[in-house]
Amino acid sequence: MTATRILLRAIALALLFLPLAGAAAASCGDPATPIARIQGAGDHSPMAGQTVTVEAILSQDSRHQGGFQGFYLQQADHQTDSDPRTSEALFVYTRRSLGEIGDRLRITGTVKEFHGLTELVGIKAMTRCGREPVPAPIVLTLPWPQPPETLENMRVRFEQPLTVIDSHNLGRYGELTLARTDQVNATEYLEPGPSAQLATERQRLQRVVLDDGHRQQQPRPVPWPPGGLTADNTVRAGDRFGQLVGVLDFRFGDWRLQPQATPELLPANPRQPPPARPEQPHLRLVTLNLANYFNGDGDGQGFPTSRGANSQADYEHQHQRLLAALRAPNPDILALTELENDGYGAASSVADLAEALGPSWCVVTTPGADGQDEIRTALLYRSDRVQTSGHAKRLTSGLFRHRGRPPVTQVFRAKNGDTGVRITALHLKSKSCRGATGADQDQQDGQGCYNDRRVRAAEAIVHWLSELPAPDNLAGTLVTGDLNAYAREAPLEVFRSAGFTSMVHQLQPCDARTCPQYTYRYKGARGSLDYALASGSLQPRILTAATWLLNADEPRALAYDGPLDVTSALPWRSSDHNPVITDIRL
Repeated sequence: MTATRILLRAIALALLFLPLAGAAAASCGDPATPIARIQGAGDHSPMAGQTVTVEAILSQDSRHQGGFQGFYLQQADHQTDSDPRTSEALFVYTRRSLGEIGDRLRITGTVKEFHGLTELVGIKAMTRCGREPVPAPIVLTLPWPQPPETLENMRVRFEQPLTVIDSHNLGRYGELTLARTDQVNATEYLEPGPSAQLATERQRLQRVVLDDGHRQQQPRPVPWPPGGLTADNTVRAGDRFGQLVGVLDFRFGDWRLQPQATPELLPANPRQPPPARPEQPHLRLVTLNLANYFNGDGDGQGFPTSRGANSQADYEHQHQRLLAALRAPNPDILALTELENDGYGAASSVADLAEALGPSWCVVTTPGADGQDEIRTALLYRSDRVQTSGHAKRLTSGLFRHRGRPPVTQVFRAKNGDTGVRITALHLKSKSCRGATGADQDQQDGQGCYNDRRVRAAEAIVHWLSELPAPDNLAGTLVTGDLNAYAREAPLEVFRSAGFTSMVHQLQPCDARTCPQYTYRYKGARGSLDYALASGSLQPRILTAATWLLNADEPRALAYDGPLDVTSALPWRSSDHNPVITDIRL
């Protein structure tokens, strides 16, 4: 045999054992394509569309009913490439039943990128090659110590418990969003602008979704908390999960942990009663967004309503739960928003609510001045404890002439008392972008849409209040309600410049790490949209200014119109806002 022929034969033999794409080696242990090469060092596989043979260990199975129709395959620990930029695992999409966790499998299929997840599909061959230890999980912390892309589909273990920051999709998809600690909305403590936007983006990137390993909607039972979500078995934002071990994968735009076993729930934000009333003589004001309280036609018909309950039964559930929430703090005055704007007759929503609260409850009426919006603000009071002084007024000029929700103001005094306090209830335009044009569009500074309108409304209200006559012995003015703006946003600056101070924030300040009092959660960040803003003369008389963490931390699945159909008259998740409770010494 010539030297040339010997060389050619040697090359041919060597090629048989190279792990080339498309090479479907026949036997276990033959050369195969390393998974790290398939994953590559970027966001997408450099081998997408190619046929490969891999040999690795089945690390987690998702072929159960309702699962992801496949399993996770990870390279054995002694066969990794030791390159921290490349993942050592991928998802195998198949209906074949061969293999269980701990099996070494040899598989031939086609590499595919499925919405950002690297998969092996179109399986042509799959062979069981015996048993082998499952790869050890990579120990992680948040913030991510390395880009999560480098760990895609691999087994991981979070070293520390993680905090629940969002349960918006819990009832629909069985998901909870977790972070190292609870997160605060950036414009709650930063001025709107680039710094706030950057802080928001950093928060978003330092999260992981605790998934349930299933792909179907409306899972029942709802998987979290362990034992299933019920009215009495809840998981609240601020609670923590430990023993988080499983596979890290990427689906629907989020990095997710598919747990290998049920993690441990560590309650850290238990349900609490409302703040106790002070011993000093005072008036207690409770401010709450009612989340669209509509009673149909008032006679059991007229459902579904345009913004509220879909049926009389739903309305009764909403009604009873709101009553429980409003009664628990034992208020003297109620400042309410998102109440149906249907007059003051016996069949109106506000009359229905006042009657249910009890015979001593009265409504501050402003017939013909409530505006054209479907919802309005309202003031109610206990006539056995409180008396009104003078007539109520609404701002119906300027910006509030043809649109918006006219704010209402009324002076109250304690029963048989001389000193009065002016309570002004308002509800500014939401951040929703529907119909926004020009200056009302999102300016990308963290304040959302319609900020310009909210600012102009705040300026109009401040001017209006400054021109109202002051009755004798007026202690000051409290502006309260849903401003749809966080504490450092421009509408709050308007009130601050006019001498009004957020008493909740003054008594319990917020920063990037600590924000104990808040009224709302949005996309995993907590902050305040609802306020008690005291004029300078009233501030020394504020005994209590706090929020009751009643609603915003609870899963929306527990709402009266949620998928679990909770019918018991519990106060929890009676709205999506937390109430603000203010005690005023008069």
